[in-house]
Amino acid sequence: MPITTCVFDAYGTLFDVNAAARLLATEPGQEALAAVWPQLAAHWRAKQLEYTWLRATAGRHTDFWQVTQDGLVWALEACALSDPVLRERLLALYWELPAYPEVPQMLSTLKSRGMNTAILSNGSPDMLAGAVNSAGIAPLLDDSLSVEDVGVFKPHDSVYDLVQKRFPGDRADVLFVSSNGWDACAAAGYGFTTVWVNRAGLPMDRLYAKPQHVLSDLTQIPDLL
Repeated sequence: MPITTCVFDAYGTLFDVNAAARLLATEPGQEALAAVWPQLAAHWRAKQLEYTWLRATAGRHTDFWQVTQDGLVWALEACALSDPVLRERLLALYWELPAYPEVPQMLSTLKSRGMNTAILSNGSPDMLAGAVNSAGIAPLLDDSLSVEDVGVFKPHDSVYDLVQKRFPGDRADVLFVSSNGWDACAAAGYGFTTVWVNRAGLPMDRLYAKPQHVLSDLTQIPDLL
């Protein structure tokens, strides 16, 4: 069956999660951050994801903003940065993460072809609204679906169920796109056609399913359809 709906993970897929640390590191007076920002960004993202998995496994859900804050506190301590003002600046920038350069044109092409387009994210609704509006891509999306509607983080099947509830039809009608290999694998196991956007050139995760496509960025998404 033809693809009718294209669904995207948000953080790391549409929005550059490293941008907050990278941009702040260029400002005057941020020499300490400038020396370690790549490590900080990597620690922050790793702990943010790790805390979603641990909370899902333990049945102790909280929203994504809390795990984002908790992950940053750990990352700052790991990088020997204890400035509370720095912490608040980084958190504020996280609400305004830029989209990757190819995102607006890619989404515009999909919409011009009559595709449903949406986000499916661990992010809370207010975080997603902030990022979408800041990036100026709201008119190119039909919806932003959040795990807060089911109270558990990815890759629980109930999260992917949200797509079926919003866009009724066959699972095979959906193209799901994520920069997280584990997310693309899980969505493939659920029954979606999936794309792993492997920006970092990482090995494939060894899980119970594999994505059908692997790309280095989002530019070629319309070509797959």
